[in-house]
Amino acid sequence: MIVTWLAIAILSFAEGFALNKLFPADYQWFMQLRRPRWLTFEGAIPFIWIAIFICGITSAAILWETQPATLNTWLLMAGYAIVEIAILSYTPILTRLRNVRAGAIAGAIGFILGAILTIQVWQISSTAGWLLIPYLLWSPIGTYVTWVMARLNPPPP
Repeated sequence: MIVTWLAIAILSFAEGFALNKLFPADYQWFMQLRRPRWLTFEGAIPFIWIAIFICGITSAAILWETQPATLNTWLLMAGYAIVEIAILSYTPILTRLRNVRAGAIAGAIGFILGAILTIQVWQISSTAGWLLIPYLLWSPIGTYVTWVMARLNPPPP
């Protein structure tokens, strides 16, 4: 199990690293955006995402160990990769377009893809499915925060 987990973790890290290098974000612009007054937990967001990614990696490893190297499992591994790409595309979409609403839409698409993946994974391993629930709980919160930020930071005419 540890080898599977490690392989999936390395592939996930490589995917994230590659996406960040291909599509660098304008963090200075993002940090200057107005935020809702009630957003007091912004400092915890990176740690929340780390926990979510660990859960996702563990879910993929459990799924692989439950049903190794079948066509269905390979397709689900592609599903995990697609959801990770959707998650990681949020920041470059938001910052490169300089459009907070586009970031909210990207977040909503990620949630939908995550829900579809969870339903498929759950049919093979409920444990692997449960490990995707933190993402499904957090994603609407993050999307809502972004949607509120879009109203506070309308795009220029």
